[in-house]
Amino acid sequence: MPTWCDPLGLALGVALDRLIADPQSAAHPVAVFGRVAARVEKSLYADKKAHGVAHVAICVGGAAALGVVAQRIPHVRTAVTAVATWAVLGGTTLAREGEYMADALEGDDLERARARLPHLCGRDPSHLEAKELARATVESLAENTSDAVVAPLLWGAVAGVPGLLAYRAINTLDAMVGHRSPRYERFGWAAARLDDVANYVPARLTGLLTVLAGPDPGRALAVLRRDGHRHPSPNAGRCEAAFAGALGVTLGGTNVYQGRTEHRPTMGDGPEPDVKDIRRAVRLTRAVSLAAAGAAVLTAWALRNRRK
Repeated sequence: MPTWCDPLGLALGVALDRLIADPQSAAHPVAVFGRVAARVEKSLYADKKAHGVAHVAICVGGAAALGVVAQRIPHVRTAVTAVATWAVLGGTTLAREGEYMADALEGDDLERARARLPHLCGRDPSHLEAKELARATVESLAENTSDAVVAPLLWGAVAGVPGLLAYRAINTLDAMVGHRSPRYERFGWAAARLDDVANYVPARLTGLLTVLAGPDPGRALAVLRRDGHRHPSPNAGRCEAAFAGALGVTLGGTNVYQGRTEHRPTMGDGPEPDVKDIRRAVRLTRAVSLAAAGAAVLTAWALRNRRK
């Protein structure tokens, strides 16, 4: 049986995400995976790296195996690829969350914006003012353009349905257990490191696509090259630096996560983002997402023709 990704299915999945986005439903495949992963964690948990490795192996291996089986079902390859692509993409929902934050802040409704920020990132919004909420939104749009769009499309293009499902499993586990906390310092180590590996190439591709799709390619490239390595994450900084350069703003600074304060280096040369910059960042997210979709479909088409 062929192992290449179906380019038509990939394109249809992108169209489905654009049309119906990511319904907030307990029956959504990612939500189902999250519940299964939580049950596996409950059975395996111990404050040891080895147990975390086993958790990741079972959950990610299971998702990849399901993808292999689904992709080999006769006569429905295109449909299976389309559904899997739709299930793992989050670009349309990401852009809508950015627009929601813009609406709230443009209406001077800080409480609504603060209540919504956890949909985008994990920092504590309770004391953030409008400019701080705007910066958090722009930074989250930059980073999640890679996580929610570019990375799944890249893995889908090169590894088909197994790549799509395995990547989303990795990224979901990182969100569940890969963060720093006493409970997950050791158990979540494997999930966090695997997520870093899975996003290494996609984050850098996101930076390059941002340079190409953004309003100021020269400045975006300069800031990406100069500041992309300064972020504590090996990947997020590439996305944020490119967005900072493309939008002419400065990202980074002090963030508070569940009582833990982090002082991050700044990236970019302009002023801190303001409310008006959120919609500019949303437009850039959509442009990068469209470029990534086109690149993924072309890559899948080329690889299919080579492997036939």
